[in-house]
Amino acid sequence: MQLSINLMVSKSSTNKVIVPGQALELERVCDAILSEARLCNYSEDEIFAIHLAVEEAFANALKHGNCNDRKKTITVEYSVSPNKVDMSVTDQGQGFNPEDLPDPRCGKNIYKAFGRGVLLMRSYMDKVEYNEAGNSVHMVKIKERQ
Repeated sequence: MQLSINLMVSKSSTNKVIVPGQALELERVCDAILSEARLCNYSEDEIFAIHLAVEEAFANALKHGNCNDRKKTITVEYSVSPNKVDMSVTDQGQGFNPEDLPDPRCGKNIYKAFGRGVLLMRSYMDKVEYNEAGNSVHMVKIKERQ
């Protein structure tokens, strides 16, 4: 079965990709963003950070937001410029309050398998913020001056 990706490019050079809520779509989304970042000469460390953030946000949207419901979609909006990568990942779930996540580095949370993705996104990206509903994460990676 061939799945389709809807790609819409606007005049503001922001790309919008709406994909079925399936893990196999992640690779296509990552490839598109990372290809543009490479064309803008982002370092391998920056590419790693962007890749990690997209993977974590997509996985969270798929698993926690859409509850692995293949009928629900995930929307990824991104723009890549020589100065920054700006991206948002939005699911069709009910959302959550990221401030309610316990710190996965503390106490018994070390052994729990949740909260690490948000911690990693915050560690590797320069800006991470959620919409009020908690079903969309906006992230920015500023390109280091070389």
